[in-house]
Amino acid sequence: MLHKIKSFFGRYRNLSGNVFALSLVSLLNDTSSEIIYPLLPAFLSLTLGASPAAIGMIEGFAESVAAFLKLFSGYFSDRFNNRKLPVFIGYALASLTRPFLAFAGSWQQVLAVRVTDRVGKGIRGTPRDALLADSVAPEKRGLAFGFNRAADHTGAVLGPICAFALLYFLASSMDNPTATDYRRVFLYASIPVALGLFVIVFFVREKPHEHTVATSVTPIRLSLREFDGNFKRFLVVVAVFTLSNSTDAFLLLRAEQSGIAPAMLPILWMVLHISKVFFSLIGGDLSDRIGRKTLIFSGWIVYALVYAGFAFVDTAWQAWALFIVYGIYFGLTEGVEKALVADLVTPEQRGTAYGFYNLAFSITVLPASILFGIFWDRLGAAPAFLISASISLGAAVLLLTINPKKK
Repeated sequence: MLHKIKSFFGRYRNLSGNVFALSLVSLLNDTSSEIIYPLLPAFLSLTLGASPAAIGMIEGFAESVAAFLKLFSGYFSDRFNNRKLPVFIGYALASLTRPFLAFAGSWQQVLAVRVTDRVGKGIRGTPRDALLADSVAPEKRGLAFGFNRAADHTGAVLGPICAFALLYFLASSMDNPTATDYRRVFLYASIPVALGLFVIVFFVREKPHEHTVATSVTPIRLSLREFDGNFKRFLVVVAVFTLSNSTDAFLLLRAEQSGIAPAMLPILWMVLHISKVFFSLIGGDLSDRIGRKTLIFSGWIVYALVYAGFAFVDTAWQAWALFIVYGIYFGLTEGVEKALVADLVTPEQRGTAYGFYNLAFSITVLPASILFGIFWDRLGAAPAFLISASISLGAAVLLLTINPKKK
């Protein structure tokens, strides 16, 4: 048993320096982001009076913009053979934007800040994933993406701890924080991501691609015609699943309704990300061994069960349990889906392929959150969660039509 554990961690220890550097940047950025995120639904609903539909619009629109921009950032990172610069610009924009949440006086202003923040994510996300895929051999691709997601979620563990500590020292009441208390916390949020900029400059390395000469003759095109039918089917399946994948702000709102105090929401969010860290490491390793499709299918089934559980949650302990299980879904799918994209396309297409992958996400992520908010307002929380669970089950069935073949 001890030998297996050593072998497991040994495989991660042999990853490239780029993987470790980019993962550290992800950790610092998510620490920054997750200081804000678990507090934002309560800030919007209790302080600014935003409805569930408004919360869904804010997060859905912000993520949709980010995913849409990833198409173009991925394409241009292929076209001009440069991934590091857009990664730096994207994180820099996040560092400059997040403190403005402290000055928002309406949910519309929060929407503007969140969208600008997510523009940075759209600029950096796809080139970063392509740079990760370029930095490892195909047989270690699952490990690399699994480690990166684990680092990202580790930041999401540290962020809520920082948020809880800041509230503890700054808030007049832990059970009922004021608008001023939330604003003070938001001001600290850009510090970790600013540190990540130094890591990018001094520790991230990029080698020119071998296909540079070829692309000068045959330019990479922003078109799905360059990809085979298998990859295109995968994009359709991802879009269908994403229609069930509304913002996690609704889960936090549901947890609050089940009896969890607003001041404990950052701790709940931290527990979720501890689960994500653990299962991301396991999922990345397993995907290299037993296949990507098997793990993604399993993860989507877990997602459906969790959402069905949230339809009927009525006590705090049930919400805690569901958030822990929810982490399994992320561990089995997040990094594995990105590794599968790299498997389905050639190296010189990766940036563009990740762009189309995120475009498939962006097409339905906005309507997913808006529709969920409308269903919640008109039908109630339970029907909204059950509808999402049903859609994710249908997407899992469609996933079986994909036939992954490493290139």
